[in-house]
Amino acid sequence: MASLGHDVVGVDVDDARAAALARGVVPFHEPGLPELLQAGIAHGNLRFTNDIGEARGATVHFLAIGTPQGETGAADLSFLFTAVAELMPQVRPGDLVVGKSTVPVGVAARIAEVVESVGAQLVWNPEFLREGLAIRDTLAPDRLVYGVREGDLHSVAVLDELYAPILTAGMPRMVTDFATAELVKVAANAFLATKISFINAMAEIAEVTGANIGQLADALGQDPRIGRRFLNAGLGFGGGCLPKDIRGLVARAEELGVGESVAFLREVEAVNVRRRDRVVQLVTDELGGDVAGSHIAILGLSFKPDSDDVRDSPALDVARRLVSLGAKVSATDPHAIAPARVIAPALDFFVDVNETVSGADAVLVLTEWPEYSALDPAALATLVRVRTVIDARNCLDVSAWGAAGWRVISLGRRVPADRPVAASV
Repeated sequence: MASLGHDVVGVDVDDARAAALARGVVPFHEPGLPELLQAGIAHGNLRFTNDIGEARGATVHFLAIGTPQGETGAADLSFLFTAVAELMPQVRPGDLVVGKSTVPVGVAARIAEVVESVGAQLVWNPEFLREGLAIRDTLAPDRLVYGVREGDLHSVAVLDELYAPILTAGMPRMVTDFATAELVKVAANAFLATKISFINAMAEIAEVTGANIGQLADALGQDPRIGRRFLNAGLGFGGGCLPKDIRGLVARAEELGVGESVAFLREVEAVNVRRRDRVVQLVTDELGGDVAGSHIAILGLSFKPDSDDVRDSPALDVARRLVSLGAKVSATDPHAIAPARVIAPALDFFVDVNETVSGADAVLVLTEWPEYSALDPAALATLVRVRTVIDARNCLDVSAWGAAGWRVISLGRRVPADRPVAASV
């Protein structure tokens, strides 16, 4: 918003985080964000504080509050409602409150009543950003959605002015009711999760039939009704959105008495979890039925590349399972070592890939960082004890690794029959 020319104040209850942001320090990895943050601070139209009173005087108030998964699978809305209650004394008649949080259907209407009680208006304006591409998805989104009260032309006009540089670039803009705006975000994530699990279900069949899952995905992707994106078979999805949103959608549908309408999402999640089971089983089979005492090297800990997010990370889950089975696990990641260390202190962490794989009985590529696709398999072959690599993201050049003497096992491909001989290190 500051980069679009607006005067912005960010408020956070975490004193340390607000202070770090005020110094231009981003508390997580997101490409391009430190530069954008520092530019706004230097320009003088972006500042941060822990004082909610600083919100008074603003005309538009964004609610960007986390709604984490609760014990039942439903979203925990306590942080959001607390923020709304604390914000209301600062909101003046005529102001606009804009909800960005992912919430179950029906929450916006409840918040609107609170906002309208002080003479302001609510718009529900879901975000569709992807970690690693957050700046692009914010400044050049695929679409803008405004959920408003019927006939609320004033709020639409205010948001149009706010987003003018984006709208003039031709971005589609849709005006809906609250329920549609709430549902569109979780529905989009549920659809993407379903697409990922579908190709992974096909991968399960491909592994036992010898079909080429990559060619299958390419052929499916040529169909314009399907498209190629999100059809990469592998370890499955994770992070703070897709798993949480499909569970939240199921929980809300059940509360509304229409749980059967999204019952299939339980199988979508089951397929996703089976991919993690499959990797653990592959490692176990390769090591003679028992991983205890073996050295396993993990390349990648974040749930996706260009992120340090390890929330519900399939990679970190596999690593922790192997440790629980008695394996010695060494792990590395370009950006996620620090957050992974908090969750999985039993892993041995290394910044350098060579140190990570040294003496390993198996190497697992669990996050498709470009750094790992570009590794020299011949050089790595001299460091490991056994030249076995499990490519759980189908991101390696199988021919090049095979030529360097590696036994390459990829999810969605039949496991090769030949086994490498242990090498001296």
